[in-house]
Amino acid sequence: MSALVLGLLAGAATGLALGALGGGGSVLAVPALMYLLGFTPAAAATASLVVVTVTSVAALGVHAREGTVRWRAGALFAAAGLVPAAVGGAVSGRLPPGVLTGAFALIAAVAALRMLRPSAAVRHDEVPVRPGRVVQAGAGLGAVTGLLGVGGGFLAVPALVNVVGLRMRAAVGTSLLVITVNSLVALAARAGSAAPVDWGHVAPFAAAAVLGAWDGKRLAGKVSGGTLQRIFAYVLLAVAVFMLADAVV
Repeated sequence: MSALVLGLLAGAATGLALGALGGGGSVLAVPALMYLLGFTPAAAATASLVVVTVTSVAALGVHAREGTVRWRAGALFAAAGLVPAAVGGAVSGRLPPGVLTGAFALIAAVAALRMLRPSAAVRHDEVPVRPGRVVQAGAGLGAVTGLLGVGGGFLAVPALVNVVGLRMRAAVGTSLLVITVNSLVALAARAGSAAPVDWGHVAPFAAAAVLGAWDGKRLAGKVSGGTLQRIFAYVLLAVAVFMLADAVV
């Protein structure tokens, strides 16, 4: 199968998961790029950041028009992750492939297990932003995004609900602002050390992901959110186990 077709199919699957689930769907981008398109772990992380940035910007525009982005809280959260994202982006290309693969597998497993647990309590009333805890959570998310090339929506949304105190819908919209900023910073940090982006593979992947996200949103309207989340969690857990075995071997 040609690289173009594989890129389109892999991107569509990633976008479908992203559109159906919101935060967390883009975590499929790295394994798809590695095992379907033959990217190294470092190159996959860089390419994933491109895909995450494109899809997040597209979704952010929609949420901004709907008024579900809390700009002040999102800016504070994103600002806390700027330095960790830059450091993670610069360090990522210098780590052994096995270390990156293993670290990503562990993060993917954490995301899967979080999705299988009962949902965290959702706040119904917004509360004042608590700067100290926001800075800690934002820094952690920035480091994960920069190092592994994942958007981190599965971490950002719960943090924005439980730490910042946003309602779920506002947390989803605001997480897109945070993810966009972190991804752009991480890409800038990789500019001098990472291999050039293979646009012949990445461009079709990113375009298909954006289109797939729209289909994912329609799918979410037809199938129970809990059912979709459980299916995705089991798939992601299987991917994490495979990647961890690959890193060890």
